[in-house]
Amino acid sequence: MSAVIEKGSKVTLHFSLKLDDGSVVDSTSSEKPASLTIGDGNLPEGFEETLLGLIAGEDRASRIPPEKAFGMPNPNNVQRIPRGSFASGVELEEGLVMSFSDAANSELPGVVRAFDDEVVEVDFNHPLAGRHLIFEVQILDVQRP
Repeated sequence: MSAVIEKGSKVTLHFSLKLDDGSVVDSTSSEKPASLTIGDGNLPEGFEETLLGLIAGEDRASRIPPEKAFGMPNPNNVQRIPRGSFASGVELEEGLVMSFSDAANSELPGVVRAFDDEVVEVDFNHPLAGRHLIFEVQILDVQRP
């Protein structure tokens, strides 16, 4: 009998992550599937719930609400940073993704929302926060925990 995906299973799969309008946000290539371990904390809850109970050879598509994907945008994650904090040669534009360092010196991506001569507004929410996502999977292999 085939192994069923459960907590601790090592899973190899192809996936596609889409927005409601059908545009693809992320996916595996046909040559390079993804491998992951269920329950290791690297996958949001809604994605793991889609996989649980499947076996190799099965396909599934689920619409995942923001609360079980990347959460809702938090207004506290939008920061106003003095323009002088940016290097003078940096060409700022709305939508520009920049890398910042947090207090622990970890890399943190932020998106420039707006700017003027004094202040730059940077959004540190996950780019998919607040979005419903379509998670399509094709299970290739399941290893028991």
